[in-house]
Order: sequence, then structure tokens, then C-alpha cells
Amino acid sequence: MAVRVRCITDPACVWSWAAEPAIRGLMVEFGEGLAWTFVMGGLARDFPPQAGEGPSGYVAEWLEACAVSQMPVDPRIWYEAPPSSSYPMCLAVKAAAEQGPGAARCLLRALREGTFCLRRKLDTTEALVEAARGAGLDVQRFRIDLGSHAIVEAFGADLEEARAVPDVARAAGGLRCSAGEGEQRAPFPSFRCEGEDGNVAWVCGYQSGEELRAAVVGAGAQPSGEPRPGVLEALKRFERMAPVELAAVCDLPAPKAEAELAELALQWRARPVPVLAGRLWEAV
Repeated sequence: MAVRVRCITDPACVWSWAAEPAIRGLMVEFGEGLAWTFVMGGLARDFPPQAGEGPSGYVAEWLEACAVSQMPVDPRIWYEAPPSSSYPMCLAVKAAAEQGPGAARCLLRALREGTFCLRRKLDTTEALVEAARGAGLDVQRFRIDLGSHAIVEAFGADLEEARAVPDVARAAGGLRCSAGEGEQRAPFPSFRCEGEDGNVAWVCGYQSGEELRAAVVGAGAQPSGEPRPGVLEALKRFERMAPVELAAVCDLPAPKAEAELAELALQWRARPVPVLAGRLWEAV
């Protein structure tokens, strides 16, 4: 039986974006030994100015997350087309889940790339439908689900879960995370790992990949034993990836991953997608 991992997160949470290398690395190392569920915690009904700083507060947080994790960001979105709320994206992920957990994960990733790297304002129905189209979803079904009361109720259940703050999260002060606005909730991202015997381990806020791996192992997960993919194989499986993600997925030193990407680019088998701070890569 797989260890169940419930990740409390939000598409607009930059520290959850920073955790993508660890998540993808575990998905490859443990395979079907981990069953992932992404809980939409609702980062912001409305994005207010941070402590009177205006966009600069969000820009500083994004750049800090980039420096810590090496995940690319382009914070100019806060000056050019700032999102009004993260709730529409949360609802979109819940609507995508009606097409299966894989569809939800694909759309969640597309929303994050659009927000953090491509400066796309993804808080309207049409923008979300286009994101779903790019993620390979059944667009007609997605549009219907996005407007349904059932999806609103499903998102409401996720909000309640995120705000049922466990004692371990209350005690986890001083973490890098997306903080709540005037209400208690679990820090984003938080991971609840539950094993077959009911053993539960929590990881609250942004932590190293080693911390998250220790939690799933502590809950009873065992590596699949499958060989790690090569860089090109990983790009074909996950599509766009940052070099730090490739290093985690392929179990390579960061300089080795960068060197292999450069070689693939010279062979016209991979190409970079420039971001203001960093870059993504995709297979040609």
C-alpha cells in the first residue's frame, strides 16, 4: 500500500514552487509507492499590498525563494499584470481533478509556470480554460466543471483542511513559507505523510528535499528501485523543467545536469525557455 502524501499548497505560493524539485524527485524515486493529493489551501482571496510595500514585498519574497531553491521566477508580473486572487486558480485545479489526479497535477504545474515564469494573469475563466487546453485537459468538460457548485464545495473542503492547523504546524515557527493573511492555517507548502500502519509524519513549510524524503520514509515508503531517467528522458516525461529539478529527478550533481543540458542544446534536442531569474528547459 502506498504512503499517502497530502500536500497543502496553492498555485500562487512561491515556496511551493520552490519545493517542486523535491516533489518531482520523490515521484521518480518512489513511483507508485507514494500517492499524492494536492490540497488547495487558498493563499489569498485578494492580494493586498505587503505591509504597505506594494508590489516590492512580493518581488522580494519571490527573489528570496529563487535564491534559496534555484527555481526560476519573473516577478515583473506584480508590476505589469498582478493577479487579483489565487482562488480562481485553486478552483481550476479542483475542476481538473474531476479528470483524474494526473490532470490536476498537470494543470497545477501549468498554472505555476504561467504565474512564476511567464507572467500570465491567470484569474479569469478564459485564461484558466486556455491553461487547461495547454495542459492537455478536456476543455469542454473543464469549463463545465469550473462553473459547478460541486467544485466550489470541494474547494471549501480544502480550505477547511488547510485551516485545521495541526499542533506540529503551530510549533513550526520561523519557516520559509507563504504566510496567512489574518487567519490561521497550515504554512504552505505542508506535507502530511501517512503510512499503511497509520503512522503520520508532517513537513511544514519549505524544507530541503532530504527533510521531505525522510518524512515519507518514516511513514513507511520504500524506493521503487527503478533506475533514474536520463536528462532527455526526464524532459520528455515532465516537459518543462528547471536545471535544479533535473538534478533531483536524475540524481545528478547540478553542474553535471547543466552540462548535459548544454550538450542536448548543441544537438538541437533540448532548448532553454528564458526566465528573468533563471530558465526552464524543454525537449525539442
